[in-house]
Amino acid sequence: MSLTDKAIARIRELIQSGELLPGAKLPPEQQLASDLGLSRNLMREAVKALVVARVLEIRRGDGTYVTSLEPALLLESLGSAVELLHGDTLLELTEVRRLFEPVATGLAAGRITEEDLAEIAYHLDAMARVSDDVELLNKHDAAFHRAVIASARNSTLATLLEGISSRTVRARVWRGLIDDRAGDRTIAEHRAIYNALLARDRALAEAAALVHVSTTERWLREHVARQDSA
Repeated sequence: MSLTDKAIARIRELIQSGELLPGAKLPPEQQLASDLGLSRNLMREAVKALVVARVLEIRRGDGTYVTSLEPALLLESLGSAVELLHGDTLLELTEVRRLFEPVATGLAAGRITEEDLAEIAYHLDAMARVSDDVELLNKHDAAFHRAVIASARNSTLATLLEGISSRTVRARVWRGLIDDRAGDRTIAEHRAIYNALLARDRALAEAAALVHVSTTERWLREHVARQDSA
């Protein structure tokens, strides 16, 4: 572990122990460096790294603060990293989605509101209307799943799934499904998810989501295999 990593770990310990709470202002740089037994240069490097990680924020003219530490903030960079994945690593990501998304959909079935259902239905109907437009399909597909997961009322789970549901991968899959004339079938899978949510049937919602995610995963595996063969 480098000296900078050790400095980062010392500041993180203060946050994890509760000495520095979300929204708290850090002591002046010189004082904090002295308290932690670090040089000011190391302290600056550690603060910079934690600002990039969204753990700290610098308010010009005011000082350095701990952020809200909300999942949406701390995991914000996950989506950018996902966009860079390909091949077998991308397939591993679809496995993670297959593990998480059906469970989240099942949770949503027990917590969903009429307003949630109306938003999901809107995007489902829109998908059927724009079935020949990959960009619009991609947009409403992402919004459909985002609304479903938000209905589970679990911000950490929602942030994780938003991060691993790559917009680029979705667009690639939709192009392939349309080329393979499987777009209508996939929209039908979305409708099955909606109907299960409408019935507030947790087991059925999980099953419908599993079928849909597994279909996407199977298509992606075949697509990657074809690329490897080529």
